[in-house]
Amino acid sequence: MQTKILLPEDRIPKQWYNIIPDMPSPLAPVIHPGTMQPVSPDDLLPIFPMPLIEQEVSTERWIDIPEEVREIYKIWRPSPLFRAHRLEKALGTPAKIFYKYEGGSPAGSHKPNSAIPQAYYNKISGTKRIATETGAGQWGSSISLACQMFGLECTVYMVKVSYNQKPYRKSMMQLWGANVTPSPSNLTNAGRAILERDPESNGSLGIAISEAVEDAATHDDTRYALGSVLNHVCLHQSVIGLEAKEQLAMVGEYPDVVIGCHGCGSNFAGVGFPFVADKANGKNVRVVALEPASCPTLTRGIYAFDYGDTAKMAPVSKMYTLGHDFMPPGIHAGGLRYHGASPLVSQLVHEGVVEAKAVHQLACFEAAVLFSRSEGIIPAPESSHAIRGAIDEALQAKEEGKEKTILFNLSGHGHVDMAAYDDFLGDKLNDYEYPEEAIKESLAHLPKVD
Repeated sequence: MQTKILLPEDRIPKQWYNIIPDMPSPLAPVIHPGTMQPVSPDDLLPIFPMPLIEQEVSTERWIDIPEEVREIYKIWRPSPLFRAHRLEKALGTPAKIFYKYEGGSPAGSHKPNSAIPQAYYNKISGTKRIATETGAGQWGSSISLACQMFGLECTVYMVKVSYNQKPYRKSMMQLWGANVTPSPSNLTNAGRAILERDPESNGSLGIAISEAVEDAATHDDTRYALGSVLNHVCLHQSVIGLEAKEQLAMVGEYPDVVIGCHGCGSNFAGVGFPFVADKANGKNVRVVALEPASCPTLTRGIYAFDYGDTAKMAPVSKMYTLGHDFMPPGIHAGGLRYHGASPLVSQLVHEGVVEAKAVHQLACFEAAVLFSRSEGIIPAPESSHAIRGAIDEALQAKEEGKEKTILFNLSGHGHVDMAAYDDFLGDKLNDYEYPEEAIKESLAHLPKVD
């Protein structure tokens, strides 16, 4: 029984997969937050370098990965694909469960798959400093690592509740040379405005994005980097699914269902989009996003134009949203707390190509504990949502007496998230379902787009 399925270094993908040519209908335009007109590439230049802008709007199905990026990818790619034999036995299921493990990167997650190319393209474009935000800290640590590798300065605005809950993520960023500030901060107009209204604000990704975008837009040597949501980030993450397809083929398997956790979209897109391409070509495969019930963007939000940040500085995109004023609860179940979602993921959900489900954090932690006790790997709390989805699919197969092949993305390890596990094991965590009234209040402030 083969457990670990490996690819050699020379099989690292040479091209990223761009899903835009295979989308069921054209994408909605991205809107300038000031003029409420479609943005032009020049509008984005104060924030992003031109190579990333070109990738953002590209309609080419395949985009070459620079050799400088592939050389750094070799540190952890190709990542292993595992057959979860022990988890299958623990569940007593006829299902076959495979997981793609992204926790072997230096930052311990899938995020460097995009951080490395983003730092590379900024470096060759003359950028001196990156300003960015981070929620639970996986993106912040990844872009800090990437900036260190390419000789760039790095400023990270970290959501305050995570800054306090996850001190070792902050330490990782600082170890790799980044300047880390809890958000909202007194360093930007956006942060000061939030603190004036609520001095005890826990912060949110929307607020941290506002601070980072303002920082980049007001400094000529600085550009902004985002770890999810955008098309070019989903593009970079496609290496996950591309490798997984090859690895499954090596053992004569193809999934019936592909599962990724969902916060903003990069994790889910990375494992799922290459299989959505197969689905577009007639393959019978389900692709499922699992999100937290405390931040139910895809399952309880609406599909509409909204700002990407709280201060209304970022471009306006059509996406599933809970409203840019959404303030998530200070829970420990990872960084899946953004008010919106990737426009690409959102459109695929809206058109019924992919599925979305919400799960409670206690069920996710129960799944993470079962997984760690059977497979040995302690998963990141974010990844536990995908594990929950895979276990539920396997239990359904058991109930129905049917064979099923399940693939999920184990997007990182939980070695620096042990405070969350301490709270779970100490019965200090509770389930939380975001109130319908609060969602309605936030959605009342969406922008008016013709």
